Amino acid sequence: MINRRILIFGLIAILGISAIKLGTNLVKDNITSKEDPIEIIRSDQDNIQKVEEEGMRKTVFYFKNNEGLLVPVMKRIPWDEGIAKTTLANMVDTTELRESLSDMGLLPLLPSGTQVNGISIDEDTGVCKVDFSKEIQNVDSLKEEENMIKGIVYTLTEFPNIKEVQILVDGNILPVLKHEVAVDKPIGRENINLAGSLDEGRSSVVVYYKGKANEEYEYFIPVTIPTLAPVANVYTALDLLFEGPPEDFGLDTNIPQDIKFQGVEVREGTAFIDINMAKDKEIDEATLDSMMKNIGLTLSEFEDIDSVELLLDGKIVNTSVPVFANEY
Repeated sequence: MINRRILIFGLIAILGISAIKLGTNLVKDNITSKEDPIEIIRSDQDNIQKVEEEGMRKTVFYFKNNEGLLVPVMKRIPWDEGIAKTTLANMVDTTELRESLSDMGLLPLLPSGTQVNGISIDEDTGVCKVDFSKEIQNVDSLKEEENMIKGIVYTLTEFPNIKEVQILVDGNILPVLKHEVAVDKPIGRENINLAGSLDEGRSSVVVYYKGKANEEYEYFIPVTIPTLAPVANVYTALDLLFEGPPEDFGLDTNIPQDIKFQGVEVREGTAFIDINMAKDKEIDEATLDSMMKNIGLTLSEFEDIDSVELLLDGKIVNTSVPVFANEY
């Protein structure tokens, strides 16, 4: 799993918006052969991890939705010396946090009363040791415990200098937690929101689909999907994305059914994605921008992809790409 990741959730900041209105038989000026492709910006790049307001830092947190899926959210918190510890403290279940998350349909991951006793990072290995109080074990099920540990790991590994996380409880490394989730060794990012079983495929790929709490908020959720491909690649990810989300996950997509994925070519870090649609249909700017959210976030999982060109029937579409997702 790469360190360079796009941040995720609701009102997405856009690099630029171009006027696009396409008919099936008419090519307008907004379909251009642009010189510069659309750039994907990831979370650990210097121009993203900066203080936008004095004393504040954009930070990624993982919470859960009502379906039990982990959802990354980016928001600004005070820039303290112990920023990782402050981040975890902002994930503990409190009345205030529940109220702030309720409109988005999200819930805290860490049990009420949980304290972070201490945290240390080995700069050589990238292992972050986190010592929690005993309240960390106050969860009701195996699924909640799995989500909690995975959410902690994914939140901390959003920091570029953290690769893995070792969980401690009151100063001790335990073999397992209350519901038998193993925490005896450092844990890395792996298989977030797994759809099905890894035994069903030969590899897996992460695809971003849309979740929706209400008419005001929408957000994007990473889903790990097993695939029969020996090694999951860009084509595999996009093919699954255009197929639509897994059943029973309560997710949606911004890609209309009339638009079909034709193929992708990667040249010098740019993914050229070819799509087409029925001749009696048309696509507007808003639809293209929405599609780019799904596409850009999914391709952010591939370290060798730096930018995207979207082609409609072989012609480049001058649209926009998300800088952040799920930012509040």
